[in-house]
Amino acid sequence: MPKPAPRPAAGARPQGGARPAPARRSGDTRRESEPEVLTGAQAIVRSLELLGVTDVFGLPGGTILPTYDPLLDSEIINHILVRHEQGAGHAAEGYAAATGRVGVCIATSGPGATNLVTALADAHMDSVPIMAITGQQASNLLGTDAFQEADIVGMTMPVTKHSFLVTRTEDIPQAILSAHHIASTGRPGPVLVDVTKDAQASTAPFVWPDVPALPGYKPVLKPHAKQIREAAALIAKAKRPVIYAGGGVIRSGAAKELLALAEATNIPVATTLMARGAFPDTHPQHVGMPGMHGSVAAVASFQKSDLLIAIGSRFDDRVTGDLDSFAPRAKVIHADIDPAEIGKNREAEVPIVGDAREVLAELLAELKSEHPQALEDPREKWWATVRGWKETYPLGYDANDEGLCDPQYVIQRISALTGPEGIYVAGVGQHQMWASQFVTYDRPNSWLNSGGAGTMGYAVPAAMGAKVGEPDRTVWAIDGDGCFQMTNQELATCVICSIPIKVAIINNSSLGMVRQWQTLFYDGRYSNTDLNTGHNSIRVPDFVKLAEAYGAYGRRVDRNEDVDAAVEEALAIDDRPVVLDFTVPADAMVWPMVAAGVSNDEIQYARDLRPDFEEEEEEEGLA
Repeated sequence: MPKPAPRPAAGARPQGGARPAPARRSGDTRRESEPEVLTGAQAIVRSLELLGVTDVFGLPGGTILPTYDPLLDSEIINHILVRHEQGAGHAAEGYAAATGRVGVCIATSGPGATNLVTALADAHMDSVPIMAITGQQASNLLGTDAFQEADIVGMTMPVTKHSFLVTRTEDIPQAILSAHHIASTGRPGPVLVDVTKDAQASTAPFVWPDVPALPGYKPVLKPHAKQIREAAALIAKAKRPVIYAGGGVIRSGAAKELLALAEATNIPVATTLMARGAFPDTHPQHVGMPGMHGSVAAVASFQKSDLLIAIGSRFDDRVTGDLDSFAPRAKVIHADIDPAEIGKNREAEVPIVGDAREVLAELLAELKSEHPQALEDPREKWWATVRGWKETYPLGYDANDEGLCDPQYVIQRISALTGPEGIYVAGVGQHQMWASQFVTYDRPNSWLNSGGAGTMGYAVPAAMGAKVGEPDRTVWAIDGDGCFQMTNQELATCVICSIPIKVAIINNSSLGMVRQWQTLFYDGRYSNTDLNTGHNSIRVPDFVKLAEAYGAYGRRVDRNEDVDAAVEEALAIDDRPVVLDFTVPADAMVWPMVAAGVSNDEIQYARDLRPDFEEEEEEEGLA
């Protein structure tokens, strides 16, 4: 199979930040003080190189063609040619989420650019740092409805941190530097740079700016000392505290600081869907994931808490359920780098604006200095209650009676056989929830999913991007048959570019989560969720044949007893992608569950079992 162009060794990769410009070619007699004259297209490539970008995902077209020409000459940047621009966007997301670096994607104007919008919106919801570079019609044609002209800047303003339109060649270096800086600082997120074709084709002296030109952009990283003091005082008084860790802990790289604070204070920790791996699942203080499909222990601990310590979380409706009844007795410490999140859904007694890593470190220092007694409290009564919930209502499932694979078992075995070094990427739906529940996450940046936007089709291209960024780690895309059919064309990219991801399709021949809601809330009226209506005797498509047509390895697994052998075979194949098609029952359901919009007190542990976590309330609360 064709191999990608040679690239720097992993250990030699730049990690971002400015570095010296590439050496001038021999015979260059320009004076040192004279800047090199480059086309705008060359300036884009040079700027990316100076920022330490080593991998980009894209698809060329007319208005971005000038940039693709010098990209061919770069000895630093490895370009991955995707089959759809949405795949480029999700691949950039997966790359960024797995590595912590800015992911970069490139597309042409018009439909090429609009195909990126879903990925940009997804990255915006989940605070993923990506930079999209798009071509645009020549500046003299803007507003004339020229061929493949689209106001992509206007379209993306609501779903990016910022969008740039560049019409002058000399402005390109500053725009690229500023976009990269915005994407990777403060609350991370997507930024778009739209460059007109004439700006790419014209020439100008290349001047690399010393700093981004962003005088009004100053994210607050260090928390206010007064707020830290007030938060520490609340923690010291609390009898039933819970740490509510959100995706901001992952994005800020604050897992070590979270562990240190939790262990020092002996406080239970719940990790949201976006924070899986921020605190080890195997740690005795971890109570699980809160929310609609979270553990009973996590949901109950929030409801009975007297203090929620929310770090990098946004009180999302899938966590809170009915907001009016959420954690009714709890005071709230809410720390977030984005001040717009604080108080948006739940008022905080102590709001803290700052980076999660800084906040956690300073909170622990304040407790050690001013409230050492809080670090000696075993919280025995609270822990007895929490452990009771964990023991009484563990995550589990009933084996099916159809002789097919149990989806939970499949995912458990993938996790056990792959281990904590693996990266697990999910699409959206039942398989996403099972993957969040039944994979053991003990390290950050090992769980990637579309949390806020809920984008079907995310898994395969995001797994591809994660594997490019972390080539030495095993990457699994745990996908549903509905999600997989939206972006499976990127298997071609993976085969041609030697990106050996593993794909586990949890195949129930239906849109599983929608079917579950139809079962529970629509009297079993399955309107347009059966993906094989009229073809019940065969699978449409045959995913094994599809994988083989792309040049990947495919295997179908119908029974639990064959799961281990299939997963072990997949792990042994490292020269091409692998697709395992696991046949599971259509009526397998995700439990526990809190129905949308109802109180978390109404969580269902199973179809006909509602937990009782009412217990004698402790009168002693916060002062």
